[in-house]
Parts: sequence; structure tokens; C-alpha cells
Amino acid sequence: MRIAVLGTGTVGQTIGEKLLSLGHHVTLGSRTADHEKGKAWADAHGDHAALATFQDATRDADLVFNCTAGVGSLEALQAAGADNLRGKVLLDISNPLDFSQGFPPSLSIANTDSLGEAIQRAFPDTLVVKTLNTMACPVMVDPSRVPGDHNVFVSGNDAGAKTQVTQILTEWFGWKKNLIIDLGDITTARGTEQWLPLWVRLYGTLGTGDFNLHVVRA
Repeated sequence: MRIAVLGTGTVGQTIGEKLLSLGHHVTLGSRTADHEKGKAWADAHGDHAALATFQDATRDADLVFNCTAGVGSLEALQAAGADNLRGKVLLDISNPLDFSQGFPPSLSIANTDSLGEAIQRAFPDTLVVKTLNTMACPVMVDPSRVPGDHNVFVSGNDAGAKTQVTQILTEWFGWKKNLIIDLGDITTARGTEQWLPLWVRLYGTLGTGDFNLHVVRA
């Protein structure tokens, strides 16, 4: 499968490396085709890895991951182009973290809206599924890093897209199907995005990103 991973940071590279290990063709998307860090990553990972602009990365992609910084996600996706995203499943892993006032960050979108919703409004013909945004990127692709049972969430308007994403989570990334919680439509992304301020505080206290949420049911 040809997969566009938008974003050349740690999250994008981690997702990209996992996908490459599964035999997929992965193109990291960046603002420019000569992004130094992205080019070094692509050069180091063989013929199935590439770097391209957001537009070129998504043009022939079968699947898209949004791993850009949340405050720049809409701009990046606009650069990719609505035509290149039309009809495609977009896994939105980003969070609207605003570091403009320093650390810890605040949320640039919250309460009555979410970044997931904003992306879906901006690209109504794209099948947006919010997922994996509630944990550190190593845990996203290897849930066994955290012992025992713990959960991952999906939010989206299209049932078929969520089914496909659930298969990706289980078959590619190793998540147990019974621990994947479908929260409902894309408005439920408000809840998972608003977990991030507490996640950041826990990370500071624990000194590691190897932790995750586990919903314990009565």
C-alpha cells in the first residue's frame, strides 16, 4: 500500500518506520521536498521510503496519516489539496497543542470544537478518523510497551472508515480489538484531545511516555 505520512517529526517518523517494516511504501510529507530531517530519514530507510511535498505525498496515496503539529495541521492539509484527499481515509493523530506561551502547552481548540472536527469541516469529502492521539508515539505502534490492558479510541463520522482504521490498529500495530473503543462521531474527538493537558502533566511527573489510559468497567 502507498501511504502518505504528513509530518517529519518524531511521530511521523515513528509511524513511517512501523509501516515500512510491514512492507508498505511510505512517503513523508513536508512543506518542501528538500526538508533536511525528512530527506535524511528517507535516505536512511531504503527504496520504499521517500520525502515529498504535502501535495505530492498525498496525490497517489491509498491512505493518509496526519502527524503534523496540530496548530499547523489545517495549513498542511490545505497544501496537500482537497482533490488529493477526496475519498481517502485520513487517520488524524495530531493534537491542537499551543506552545506559544511556553510549557506546559494549552489547547488552541477546545470545549465546543476539536481539531478533528475542524479537519472534517475543511475536507468534507475526506474520511477523517481521530485515533492514537492519547499516547506517546512508541506506544502507538507497540502497545506492548505498556504492560497489561489499555485502550485506544476512534472517532469519526464514517462507519466503514472506522472499521478500516480498527483493522489497521489490530493487524498492523498490535492493538487488541476488545480494547479499541469507538467513541462515536468526529465530535467525540473533543474528549480525546482534551486529555492531552493531563497527559503532559503525567509525562512530567512520571518521566516517561510509556503509560496509557485503561478504562475499567464495572
